[in-house]
Amino acid sequence: MLIPTIFTVFKEGYKPKMLLGDLTAGVIVGIVALPLSIAFGIASGVAPEQGLITAVVAGFLVSLLSGSRVQIGGPTGAFVVIIYGIIQKYGYDGLAVATLIAGVILIILGIAKLGSVIKFIPYPVTVGFTSGIALIIFITQVRDFFGLSITQVPAEFVDKIAIYIKTFPSVNIYAVGIGVAALLIMIFWKRITEKIPGSLVAIILTTAAVHLFQLPVETIGSRFGSVPNTIPMPKFPMLSWELIVQMFPSGLTIALLAGIESLLSAVVADGMTGYRHRSNMELVAQGVANLVTPLFGGIPATGAIARTATNIKNGGKSPIAGIVHAVTLLLILLFFGKWVALIPMATLAAILMMVAYNMSELHIFIKLFRSPLSDVTVLLTTFLLTVLVDLTVAIQVGIVLASLLFMYRMANLSQAANITKSMREESDPNDPQAVQNRVIPHGVQVFEIFGTFFFGAVEKFKEALMSIGSQPKVLVIQMRDVITIDATGIRALEDVVQSSKWEKTAVVLSGVHAQPLYALQNSGLTDKIGKENLCGDIDTALKRAEKIIGETME
Repeated sequence: MLIPTIFTVFKEGYKPKMLLGDLTAGVIVGIVALPLSIAFGIASGVAPEQGLITAVVAGFLVSLLSGSRVQIGGPTGAFVVIIYGIIQKYGYDGLAVATLIAGVILIILGIAKLGSVIKFIPYPVTVGFTSGIALIIFITQVRDFFGLSITQVPAEFVDKIAIYIKTFPSVNIYAVGIGVAALLIMIFWKRITEKIPGSLVAIILTTAAVHLFQLPVETIGSRFGSVPNTIPMPKFPMLSWELIVQMFPSGLTIALLAGIESLLSAVVADGMTGYRHRSNMELVAQGVANLVTPLFGGIPATGAIARTATNIKNGGKSPIAGIVHAVTLLLILLFFGKWVALIPMATLAAILMMVAYNMSELHIFIKLFRSPLSDVTVLLTTFLLTVLVDLTVAIQVGIVLASLLFMYRMANLSQAANITKSMREESDPNDPQAVQNRVIPHGVQVFEIFGTFFFGAVEKFKEALMSIGSQPKVLVIQMRDVITIDATGIRALEDVVQSSKWEKTAVVLSGVHAQPLYALQNSGLTDKIGKENLCGDIDTALKRAEKIIGETME
């Protein structure tokens, strides 16, 4: 249903007890989102406040319109790689246009009720590009973690490694100390409490240490200057048809990433809460958020799995918690924004390294190597293309490769055999439709098709037909194991019917299921075959073949 969940919540009755839980969870999630939003903004190649603005605007709109009760929206690590690439090549205007395109695509997908289709993107593709993104995020933070003297980090992965090796002698021991301290705080703070995020504690303690001891490390302020503590007025980006065409592939990639991650987050939330999300409404919500956020200078946003889980664990029951999270971030931006400039870059690098490690799910990546070779091929192809080439290319190639391998598997499962010739000796003798115990009249050839009769299986059917010696008077095609047929399969049958007509051979179909029958009727092929030659089972088909032979002998 295209109805925001917030309306359902109020219709069912919003109780004061729920409000208390939503307020508590919203404030906690807002605090958790603060360092992440700043870090994702900087890692994406934009100013720190742009990450915060995204969390505020997108977070509010996603919760207001979401198809999930507890979804938290905002900038995520999945977008870092593609945003950084777009910023480097086209600047923020290009990113704004790509985000607007993504918003429109997501809304169209939701209205067209294609929310469930996105879930069918192969798992090795998802793991491949997610692990690739995690590795790139991790490598990108090496400069700030070690305090290396690099003016501009190259966009290419191999170039990054090369410049890190070249400039490693310039390592700043104080930056390393701050980074290691931040990592240790995040790792061990969980043992104390999970109510207050370790990343926030790391920011407070390391920022205090840097300014108390006047440590010579780079901060947000020294790199970006002062951080504005206001939300800018909305401004529509400059549009041109040439730029729209140029940015469409990137917009499509952003839309796919937003759709995949938001729906995955909603599914995880369903498992934790027992509710069911509305996938199409969720896509519309993400689309609206990505349409509005660029107007305020924000970056692409989607549902954030970690923040959504934090929301649930802390008592969030409705979209009000997500709205409170956005308001909390807005208040922090307005009243404490100037303090953001004091945060050490090494601390943010440590936070993003931790995000990258959690995002990579290394154990799942390794486990997938036990899968069939085709899945491992898709996994490695997507991973390597993400790291070495481009995320857009990786997703496109990964999906196409996975689809081709799936069709190859389906084609291998589909078979066509000359039953008259082999008499199906390997078939089950207890099968009531088996041909081996039946008498096939002279002049009749029986073929059987097994599996999905689509373009990948047509060649096997044609090869089986070539096994006919002399042209029979009746060709019986058993289709009891054909559940679906596509246009290529229909065309193959049309060719058989046409060539049989020239050879004065009658074609009889046996055991046609509903979908193939409907497709054959729509194509007009049943009229060419003759409805009397469409039989429900093999016995009826053989009797019809006998009758045809009898009529030709008269």
